[in-house]
Amino acid sequence: QPRKIEEIKDFLLTARRKDAKSVKIKKNKDNVKFKVRCSRYLYTLVITDKEKAEKLKQSLPPGIS
Repeated sequence: QPRKIEEIKDFLLTARRKDAKSVKIKKNKDNVKFKVRCSRYLYTLVITDKEKAEKLKQSLPPGIS
């Protein structure tokens, strides 16, 4: 069962964890979904604001996506 993350800053904290393996970004016309795979759960964050999604993409730790 994936875990939902509501806050961008929580997502960034999760993406910086040692056990975070990869980040997948799925786009559709209404929103952008960020998914980060950690050892136990897949965490998902849904962003409807395209600009926020872009900013988040820039601030992800390098080498994870």
